[in-house]
Amino acid sequence: MKSVSVMEGDSATLQTYTEIKKDDLILWRFGAEDSPMAEVNRSAQIISVSGSTQGFKNRLHLDPRTGSLTVRNIRSDHSGIYEAQIIGNKMLRKRFNVTVYARLPVPVISSSPSSSSSSCSVVCSVVNVSLVTLSWFKGNSLLSSISVSDLSTSVSLHLEVDYEDKNTYSCVINNPISNQTRHLDIGDLCQKHPGNMKCVCCCDTTKAVIQLVISALVGVATVIVLGFEITSRKTKQKRRTQTSTSVLH
Repeated sequence: MKSVSVMEGDSATLQTYTEIKKDDLILWRFGAEDSPMAEVNRSAQIISVSGSTQGFKNRLHLDPRTGSLTVRNIRSDHSGIYEAQIIGNKMLRKRFNVTVYARLPVPVISSSPSSSSSSCSVVCSVVNVSLVTLSWFKGNSLLSSISVSDLSTSVSLHLEVDYEDKNTYSCVINNPISNQTRHLDIGDLCQKHPGNMKCVCCCDTTKAVIQLVISALVGVATVIVLGFEITSRKTKQKRRTQTSTSVLH
């Protein structure tokens, strides 16, 4: 049995690598129920393509010379066992295990709560995927990974990095035939981290309180100085008045 991997939406060609003789008959079958899909009978000049009940309608192409079968615009539910039966002087069987992989989304990286004030916690996630591996890399070195086989609504992987870390981090989702990568921007994402924002807010509040206290003290000092100045002027004025009165008497 030959294994064939193909991306959803592409075409998969199952090659028989044989030349059909005039009296040969070739039959294609699919799945556990061994459903007939296509037939070539060169002696009777019959080429028939069926398979509409399995969702193959208008997707199959049969090579009348070799009997090779092409499935166009293939879907994930077209994964399974395909078998070609070549009937002539003797019967030959060629089997193919076809795996159709969905197109991969680009991972999403977001911040998450961290228990440390010196590090940033981030999470890489993807949704609605199957037969994939999600991994964190530091440069070219693998840090952690998680694999899923069945369809999962959400797959995520956490990572802790220092705020001042200058290394390159990337999150990669891959299957056997393709991958998608998202790079981590520590400077941008970690500034938006809730814990970091709380610290900045706290610092800003403290600074504001200090400025308010200083302003209040300056105001009080100003009032005291002005009061002292007014009192001093009144005292001087009173003394002058008393002196003038004494002179007149």
